[in-house]
Amino acid sequence: MKKIYIVLTHTGTNLSKIIKKWTKDEFSHVSIALDEDLDEMYSFGRLHPYNPFWAGLVHEKQNEGTFKRFKKTKAAIYSIEVDDEKYSIIRNTVYRMYRNRKKYKFNIIGLLAIGFHKSIQKENWFYCAEFVKYVFDKAHLDFDLPNTMIRPEDFKSIENKDLEYYGLFRKYKKVSVLREYIQSLGYTIANNH
Repeated sequence: MKKIYIVLTHTGTNLSKIIKKWTKDEFSHVSIALDEDLDEMYSFGRLHPYNPFWAGLVHEKQNEGTFKRFKKTKAAIYSIEVDDEKYSIIRNTVYRMYRNRKKYKFNIIGLLAIGFHKSIQKENWFYCAEFVKYVFDKAHLDFDLPNTMIRPEDFKSIENKDLEYYGLFRKYKKVSVLREYIQSLGYTIANNH
């Protein structure tokens, strides 16, 4: 068994504020990470931190790009255990798409349509939640997520997930390092969420 991570964030950018206002949700963005340190974190988002419309499939970094620019980004990070085969499918799907990232476009129209309770989809066009759902579907993970008009908050409904972290996104790795140190001393950390 291996873990994948669902990273929900709200940066406070103008676009994220619009999304939050329309959806009334706590978080406006979702990413998938293939490791606990979030070194392998991917989503559809800004290619440049200052331009929300220049977007596509990005290899996101906790302390670079948009997340570096918006230091007050809030986050909820969940882990989900999957078997090795499903993990390989997820990893291979993400890597294949990233290698061919110029083929994929950011579905800004589909994202904005959610505010009007409409679904606008186009092949090879994604916004963040559509991308994560697509990756899960490729691995045949049955999480009972909406097929259309999916929002980042919908990923909170996944059963058998563990909340690994909640707070300022920039502080996550510090918590991760502390957790490893405590566990190396032989202590067990209970997850109350």
